[in-house]
Amino acid sequence: MDNVSFTIEEENLICIYHKHDRRRTIAAISDALPDMDADMRPLAEQTIHKLHNMTDAAFEEAQFTMTISDAE
Repeated sequence: MDNVSFTIEEENLICIYHKHDRRRTIAAISDALPDMDADMRPLAEQTIHKLHNMTDAAFEEAQFTMTISDAE
């Protein structure tokens, strides 16, 4: 599946844990799950699920951008 879209929060998480390829990025997020608080864990699990549903080629073509908001 190539048409996977990510929320800003998911993209930010991917940017934080981004590795050379999709599988390593999934592993990095998965490895961090035990250290995440209860609010972050569902976001990380949802992001992992979406990463599993995209192809390696789509991951390589994607341009993940860290978005910082000062709206808070």
